[in-house]
Amino acid sequence: MTTPEQPGGDNPFAGLPFFGDLMRMMNSQGGSPWDAATQLAVSIATGGTSEANVDPGARIELEEFARIAEMHVEAVTGLTLRPGGRELRIVPVTRSLWAQQALRDYRPLFEKLSASLNQAPGSPFGAPADLDAGAAADPMTAMFGGIMKMMAPLMLGMTAGSMVGHLAEKALGTYHLPLPRPEGADVQLVAPNIDGFAAEWEIDPRELRLWVCLSELVHHAVLSIPHVRERLTSLLDQFMVGFRTDPAAIEQALGGFDPSSLTDPEGMRKLFGDPTALLGMIRSPAQEALLPSIEALVAAIAGYVDHTMDELAQRLLGSAARLTEALRRRRVEAGDADRFVERLLGLELTQAVYDRGSAFVDGVVERAGRDGLARLWEQAETLPTVAELQAPGLWLARIEFVER
Repeated sequence: MTTPEQPGGDNPFAGLPFFGDLMRMMNSQGGSPWDAATQLAVSIATGGTSEANVDPGARIELEEFARIAEMHVEAVTGLTLRPGGRELRIVPVTRSLWAQQALRDYRPLFEKLSASLNQAPGSPFGAPADLDAGAAADPMTAMFGGIMKMMAPLMLGMTAGSMVGHLAEKALGTYHLPLPRPEGADVQLVAPNIDGFAAEWEIDPRELRLWVCLSELVHHAVLSIPHVRERLTSLLDQFMVGFRTDPAAIEQALGGFDPSSLTDPEGMRKLFGDPTALLGMIRSPAQEALLPSIEALVAAIAGYVDHTMDELAQRLLGSAARLTEALRRRRVEAGDADRFVERLLGLELTQAVYDRGSAFVDGVVERAGRDGLARLWEQAETLPTVAELQAPGLWLARIEFVER
């Protein structure tokens, strides 16, 4: 049997010790690519050190605040937090537990991408059939394409692990990204990150804990609405299957890379930190066409959550203004993981997106009050279009003719 370091045969790794080293490193971890991804996510989330359990006092207080928050969120929004009568569990967790759950929940998106990249057998790395025939016929391009097709599941798993591990360092709760989670999933509160942020900003930790409980449950109420979940999931699925591959970009990304650096976390971060380069993925025109629709729905959700949180915070928190300023500034501070999300999922969570969402919601409330805003989530037909997000009056005029 030909091995990666043995020349000859049909082995695409012949004469390329880098890839042999990489495959041996990954195979030595055992299990599936997702087992390795989980190990990487947890290692990044914890900094490679042991992690203490959630402080019992913080756990008890968070659980008490969650019950208070549930009552107020349902009263203000009129939305249910238990669609279909399902149990709602609000659970304080560590960074590593958040990372493990997030990776399980996001896995279907990455598997959509994996299936897409393998949809055209015989082309480099499963690239779409319309890939330039001349490039596909080039021996070097074909070789790199074959290599990456073999390594794709490992690469995708590890890049997912890298993303989730870095997000876990910052996430305060389940909805750090405005993505639907599986039906019946727990709502998680990342206790060490909440306490760390309170200490950093010299914020009353009790008020911050209640603020996070409220914010997570408002997100949960909106993203659990069946037609909202279905619409956003559909858009993201379409985006994930729209990537094209460029084997030449893979060769460039891996050129001169030292496989010995894979033994340290920083080396892993560099290799897996930019999946679009590593996997040779480029955005297609179809994806670019989807971005405005994704942004419109995400902005509407964010604007609604912000408006609702302003009302709840003023009602329940003494330091509402300071808390709001600190938390909204924090969410647009872009790190490596945030840029990863922008490139891979099309979720560009910039201040401009939040501002557009807030302007839309404020415009609706100014014209039609909270009763008008409540119609936003009535049915799939009342979700705003891209044009309506910029002109709330147009949205209000249209939904007058939508049957209730």
